[in-house]
Amino acid sequence: MSIDEIRIEPLTKRHRRTDFGCGVVELDLYLRNIARQDLRKSAATVFVATPDGERVAGFYTLSQSSIELDLLDPSLRAELPKYPSVPATLLGRLAVDKQFQGMGLGKLLLLDAFARVCSVASVIATAMIVVDAKDDSAVRFYRSYGFQELTGMANRLVLPLETARKAVLGGR
Repeated sequence: MSIDEIRIEPLTKRHRRTDFGCGVVELDLYLRNIARQDLRKSAATVFVATPDGERVAGFYTLSQSSIELDLLDPSLRAELPKYPSVPATLLGRLAVDKQFQGMGLGKLLLLDAFARVCSVASVIATAMIVVDAKDDSAVRFYRSYGFQELTGMANRLVLPLETARKAVLGGR
């Protein structure tokens, strides 16, 4: 299976969620039991990577959020409006099925999320993309794309929208 054969699309009923296993129980259970509820209740949008339109090779979620300005590094604050908080998009979950790990699918999912956030940023303002990394490995993954830690919150990371836009344009 080649990464070029993978499509990323919104989660629907036809996607087989029960076969998914990334090795993190919380993420597996989210996709199997909660993702469709989040869609119905407009709590998050869920996008899946699929090789055949049914099997889920990976997924991520997006939802609206905000970031307290005083939690940001001063270098990030300099370019933002001086409000108590700024609009952000939460990349709530990102996971790759064990059988697809090591193929670059995590990068593909992340860049797809960046592209979707950038495409709606002119309609719904967002200044940052926020992630809550599950562990040190996830922190390293996100940091490799330019995410920075929030003050006093080691696993909550942020990425300026402009950095995401450059990553999408550069294919990084």
